[in-house]
Amino acid sequence: MRWLFLLLVLLNALLGLYQLNKPPEITGSPVSAGRPMAEPDIKLLSEARSLTPRERLQEAERACLYLGGTDEESVALDIEQRLLSLDIESRVESVDEAAGVDYWVYLPPLVSRQASLRLLRELQSRNIDSYIITVGDLANGISLGIFSRRDSAESVVKRLQLVDYTALIRELPRTHRRYWVVVAGSSHRLLTDALLAELSGNFTNLEHKQMPCAGVASSKDFT
Repeated sequence: MRWLFLLLVLLNALLGLYQLNKPPEITGSPVSAGRPMAEPDIKLLSEARSLTPRERLQEAERACLYLGGTDEESVALDIEQRLLSLDIESRVESVDEAAGVDYWVYLPPLVSRQASLRLLRELQSRNIDSYIITVGDLANGISLGIFSRRDSAESVVKRLQLVDYTALIRELPRTHRRYWVVVAGSSHRLLTDALLAELSGNFTNLEHKQMPCAGVASSKDFT
């Protein structure tokens, strides 16, 4: 029994020495020296799949063709009626396009209309063209004219300063309304080049642009 006990003690001692000298385990995937780790695939935009003919057709049908750009609504309505008679779905829409800025010279509102009337009579007695503003945030103020050039408006302000009136200038965006006939994308195939040329011959300065159908785009898209 004593020899068996000593044998067990010796085996435990050998097992302890083995555990102390055992090389550490490496977890995870090994990486070869000098070889970079695999990177995820990255595709350039130039490598993206091009649209098929069917997809290009679907894209075209989601756009609308805009004809016109005329100043007269009656002309746009004539174009619309011509297209509708050929079973080409269309509608007339208007766009207010930016057309510059006007400059409004005015005296700020007074405390009451009676005070404004007294000031108006005073200005008119000095032969200064003026009238009372009746609506808007400048109601009860005095309008002294609207000018297409800023230097003209500033000249009026300076003349009024010489007679002790402090006038101000407000910029007024000027717009110009034009009319367009919108042809739905599904009707594009009916609007042939020959028909488009005929319309251009019948209606002077007829413009045409292809844009998204979600309502009329902003006026800058038509420039």
